[in-house]
Amino acid sequence: MSEETIRLEYNTEREKLKITEYGRNVLKMVEHLKEIPDKAKRSEQAVAVVKTMELLNPGVKAQEDWEHKLWDQLYIIAEFDLDIDAPYPSPVKEEFETQPVPLPMKGSKIKATHYGRNIERIIDLVSNEPDGEMKNALIHSLATYMRTQYLIWNKDSVADETIFADIEKMSDYRIKVPEGLKLKGVSQDASYARPTLGIKPQSGKNHNFRYGKKAKNK
Repeated sequence: MSEETIRLEYNTEREKLKITEYGRNVLKMVEHLKEIPDKAKRSEQAVAVVKTMELLNPGVKAQEDWEHKLWDQLYIIAEFDLDIDAPYPSPVKEEFETQPVPLPMKGSKIKATHYGRNIERIIDLVSNEPDGEMKNALIHSLATYMRTQYLIWNKDSVADETIFADIEKMSDYRIKVPEGLKLKGVSQDASYARPTLGIKPQSGKNHNFRYGKKAKNK
């Protein structure tokens, strides 16, 4: 008794779908459509295929000019090789094969991500200031802010000398931190939190929550 071998066909071995949301059955319908010799019947069947696509993708109706889009997608699935009388002309193949324009990068790589690019710009401005009391005051304010940023992202204490060294290095040593410059001490009770996105406190209400849990009354 002979045994027949059943071979499974995987999608990876099949032709890649041009538009995945309609599945392989619509692709087969379009392939059959292209084989109909009579143009009038071919056009009639094309309407039925577009109607099927509409049923499979009801969300398309929320888009502007959705009927035109369905007919464009029919031509795309047919690889733009479809001679029918349609309510819309066939789209130009080259328009759908145009490569996207690459977005320009935002300049050079950030030297220290925990400080951010704005700090680099401020350092450049301070570097161009003439030496004197004004520049020393700017360096002091810059160092104080950079220490705050450091503590936000590193959650650790930091020596003044570390901040000063970062300023000089990030300025390519165009800034020389004045000798004897001291930053005010950081309170041991100070708490620095990383900024959160999309969370705004509501005014007029007293919120007593921490980390998403209601604090117990003492």
